[in-house]
Amino acid sequence: MSKTGLPPRRAAHHLLEEITGEGRLMSELIGGGALDHLPADERARAQRLAMDALRGADRADRMLKPYLKKEPPETVQNALRLGVIELVGGEAAHGVVNAYVEIIGKNKHVSSFKGLTNAVLRRISEEGEKGWTKRANPLTPGWLRQPLVAAWGRKSVEGIEAAHFAGAALDLTAKGDPKAVAEAVGGTLLPTGSIRLKEAGQVSALPGFENGDWWVQDAAAAIPVQVLDPKPGMKVLDLCAAPGGKTMQLAASGADVTAVDLSHNRMTRVKDNLKRVGLKANCVTSDAFKFEQDGFDAVLLDAPCSATGTIRRHPDLPYAKDGSEFMALIEQQELLIDHALTLLKPGGKLVFCTCSLLPDEGEIQVDEALERHAGLTVDTDALNKPGIDAAWITEEGGIRLRPDYWADLGGMDGFYIAVLTKP
Repeated sequence: MSKTGLPPRRAAHHLLEEITGEGRLMSELIGGGALDHLPADERARAQRLAMDALRGADRADRMLKPYLKKEPPETVQNALRLGVIELVGGEAAHGVVNAYVEIIGKNKHVSSFKGLTNAVLRRISEEGEKGWTKRANPLTPGWLRQPLVAAWGRKSVEGIEAAHFAGAALDLTAKGDPKAVAEAVGGTLLPTGSIRLKEAGQVSALPGFENGDWWVQDAAAAIPVQVLDPKPGMKVLDLCAAPGGKTMQLAASGADVTAVDLSHNRMTRVKDNLKRVGLKANCVTSDAFKFEQDGFDAVLLDAPCSATGTIRRHPDLPYAKDGSEFMALIEQQELLIDHALTLLKPGGKLVFCTCSLLPDEGEIQVDEALERHAGLTVDTDALNKPGIDAAWITEEGGIRLRPDYWADLGGMDGFYIAVLTKP
C-alpha cells in the first residue's frame, strides 16, 4: 500500500482530534508546533484538509449518517469526515480509503472500527461529489446557532452559514492609495476601500509586500478606524492592539498612536508589522486595566470577545468552544469600556468594537454603557463614510456587520462598531 499522503492526513486527523476533543484552537496548535515535523508543502496540505473538514463537518456528518447504525467514537468520526472531504473533492478512492483505514487501525483505542471505516468510505466514494452537493449547507453547531437565530432570524443565519461554508478571500488595507494597490496585486477595490484577492497565493510574494505598501486585514476589521477618522497629530490610544492592523491604519493617518497589549509575544508582532510597513507607534506591553495615561483625543477599543464573527476564516472556533467562557468576556468588555472612558479627554471619542455576531457583545454593551454613564452619547454622524450601508446602522447608533453582507462580493467578517463621545 502506498504511503503517499499519509503524513499530512495523520497530521490533519491529529488537528481535528485536538480541536473537537480537547477544545484547542487551530492557531494555538499551529503556533505550538503541531505541524513542524512536516515539510512546508505537507504542512499546508494538512492544515487545509483540517480546515475544509471543519468547514464542512455538518454536511459530512449528514452524508455519513445513512451508513452508520450509530455514531462512532469521535476519533473515528473525524477520520470519516476527512475521508469524505477528500473523496468528494476528487481524490482517488483507493488512496483515501486505505490511508484512513490505516490511521484508525493503528490507534489501539479504535482499531476495531477499521472495517467500518473501510466500508463506509467506499460507499461514500460511490456517491462522490453528487452526494455532497445535493445536501444543504453545513449548519453551525447548536450551542451557537440557537442564539444567532434568536438574534437575526433563521433566514439570515442561513445566509451567514453559507458565507462560513464559502470561506474568506484575502483582504488588504493600503498604506497609501488603495486603487494603486488593487491594480498592483490584481485585486478588487471594495466599497469601503479595502482590496480583495480571491486567489492570493503566497502573501509575501505579492507585489508591494516587501515595500510595506499594504497589510492583510479583513474589510470589516478596517471599518473601526475609518469611522474614527483619525487626523495628523491626533493623540490616539489603540487598546488591545495586537496583531496591529488598526494600529497601522491609525499610524498611516499621521496620528500620534499609542498601542497597548497584554501579551509580549503579540506586541512583538505589532512592532514587526509596523517595521515592515515603515510606520511608527508607541508600543506598550501592559494590562489594559493598568494603563492609566489619560488625555487621549480618541481610544480605539477592539475588546476581547467570542470571535464568532471570524468563523469564515476560523471554522475551528465553534468546534473548539462551547460558549461557556462568553459571560466572562462580556463582563470584561463592560469593564474595559468604563476604563477606556477614563483615558479620554472631555469630548473625546471611544470607538468600541468586537469581532462578534452576538448582540451581548455589541448592541447591548452600548445600550448598557449609555445607562451607566450620564452624558455619554453615540456619534451616528461618524458613520457617514464611503461604503457604509445605512441598513447596517443599528437602533442604538452602531454598525452591525455580518458575514452574509456583500454576498455578491464574498462576504465579510461579523463585527460590531460604535463611536461614543465622552461628555
